Amino acid sequence: MRFMLLFSRQGKLRLQKWYVPLGDQEKRRLGRELVQTILGRKAKMCSFLEWRDLKVVYKRYASLYFCCAIEEQDNELITLEVIHRYVELLDKYFGSVCELDIIFNFEKAYFILDEFLLGGEAQETSKKSVLKAIEQADQLQENIDFQMRLFPGVLVPNMASESSGLFQN
Repeated sequence: MRFMLLFSRQGKLRLQKWYVPLGDQEKRRLGRELVQTILGRKAKMCSFLEWRDLKVVYKRYASLYFCCAIEEQDNELITLEVIHRYVELLDKYFGSVCELDIIFNFEKAYFILDEFLLGGEAQETSKKSVLKAIEQADQLQENIDFQMRLFPGVLVPNMASESSGLFQN
């Protein structure tokens, strides 16, 4: 996968993850061009299209479009499954995810994506495993926040010391 974009029906970019090195201007230009192309298509048209030297796979869920650009030789149906799995993960985490969840919790949406995809490839296909990792990260963050409230001004130890049991109840 080259990149993933989430955008609204109005063309507002809500999330973007690039797996190839490109400059900011190039990313903006490609994103704008692709969003316009997809929004210009009719609802009954196929969710796959050839665009430049890539294949684009997209799916609309409620008011959001989930769009992935893949290599010519990659499988479109697997990419469609990846999109669907990401939506399922978001839905499970947020409980019926909506566009506002992505807007106001974009760091969590990125974290979920990073737990699921690594370098544009599916890292973990099990929803349970991904959700467990996210739950553990949330718990760690809560423990750090709690420690910071208890001991303001004290630096929190690095992640290596977390595994030694300093944050366990």
